[in-house]
Amino acid sequence: MISLRPVLNVLGFLYVGLATAMLIPAMVDVAARNADWQAFVMSALITGLIGLLLSVAVGGSLNQGLDLRQTFVLTTLAWLTLPAFGALPFLWLGIGYADAVFEAVSGFTTTGSTVLSGLDGLPPGLLVWRSLMQWMGGVGIVVMAIVLLPFLKIGGMQLFQTENSDRSEKIVARSIELVRLIGVSYLFLTLACALGYWATGMSVFDAVNHAFTTIATGGYSTHDASFGYFTNPATSWIAILFMVIGSLPFVLIIQALRGKPLSLWRDPQVRAFFGFIVLVSLAVTVYLGLEHRVPFGEALRISAFNMIAIVTGTGYAYGDYTTWGAPIVVLALLLKFVGGCTGSTTGGIKMFRFLVFFGTVRAHLRRMVRPNRVLSEEYGNTRLTQDLSFSVLAFLVVYMGTVGVLTLVLASFDLDLVTALSAAATAVGNVGPGLGPIIGPSGNFAPIPDGAKWILSFAMLMGRLELFTVLVLLDPDFWSR
Repeated sequence: MISLRPVLNVLGFLYVGLATAMLIPAMVDVAARNADWQAFVMSALITGLIGLLLSVAVGGSLNQGLDLRQTFVLTTLAWLTLPAFGALPFLWLGIGYADAVFEAVSGFTTTGSTVLSGLDGLPPGLLVWRSLMQWMGGVGIVVMAIVLLPFLKIGGMQLFQTENSDRSEKIVARSIELVRLIGVSYLFLTLACALGYWATGMSVFDAVNHAFTTIATGGYSTHDASFGYFTNPATSWIAILFMVIGSLPFVLIIQALRGKPLSLWRDPQVRAFFGFIVLVSLAVTVYLGLEHRVPFGEALRISAFNMIAIVTGTGYAYGDYTTWGAPIVVLALLLKFVGGCTGSTTGGIKMFRFLVFFGTVRAHLRRMVRPNRVLSEEYGNTRLTQDLSFSVLAFLVVYMGTVGVLTLVLASFDLDLVTALSAAATAVGNVGPGLGPIIGPSGNFAPIPDGAKWILSFAMLMGRLELFTVLVLLDPDFWSR
């Protein structure tokens, strides 16, 4: 059997860290003379006490580190339990625990779906907590994607383990140093984003909150109108810039900040990502100009903002793009599956998997024409092995199958097809708003049944954990010696 003592030890430290983070919105409420600071203090006491008890009970069990199976268990348990504690402050609003957990899961997974309305009138501490959850979740996602998932070989991520370990120009030799660099870069980009927002007219409060959720590609806002609340066009362009930055591989961002900016452009998925978002944004710009007579400059801004927000999974809204016509609604649904680059804060399938998939299909077509020809498809300078191609194809099949099953399950709650399908795609892809009158950009998830919210909460966690991290725990062989 797997020894869970080291896992529980790490979880204890994580709970203490989460309790400490809860004191930040408490101080915000104290400064604003808002009595809701008590919700965060009580939640911090509960979370911190449980964390301390765990750490003391299993203290010293980390001396030999974690093996592969313990890493799987720790990753899953951390993402399952941290939102359970993060939901506690929301109970102060008088909402049910299903709603509170949904909001917290959506925050930590940077999905951006919400059950709350009247954001403009919520206590400032609670707004900060929503943004802070996404910011913490975002950096956690980057660390997981760069340090853990290549080691666990999920969905083709072993490709990046090979690159990071075999290349002579690798950034750092040890994972702990890489995590430190990720944290410093993440903080630097957040500060730059906040300063950009403040310079375009946002208040300091709004600038900091939106910087947290932009870099994390999370999408929580302090206003019901999301970015439609801000009238300065420059604010939209700042958001577009940092949504794109948050969608790039953080390993390459670190290299760029250390004096190697061309390293970004050398990555095939980065070039594909830029080409894709430019193509989609221009196509929608032309559509808005022809169908709705929107001036080119405005059409380019609102189309780029909304399409990039969907592709990157940020989920901000600038108006209701579902009113632009049926083609845009269908396009928005398809874009929910795409995602940004691997090693970023985005959700979705991710660009590198699409490149591997199309490369595999192209190689198969060539072998059909010339069966005896030896073909070798590559990703950058790395040859695509059968194991890598199979990992990606298996991920795509499980991903689409999961969305299909979730759609069927959600439809059993009397949700219409558009709502059920877009909710499933949104949850698994960690994208944000769905489509339709209920959960679209102008609505939220509050009206759907509690049972559906629990299912979507689990789906968001499944999507953030890249599906196989959870599914492998269901295999009896995993738990046997």
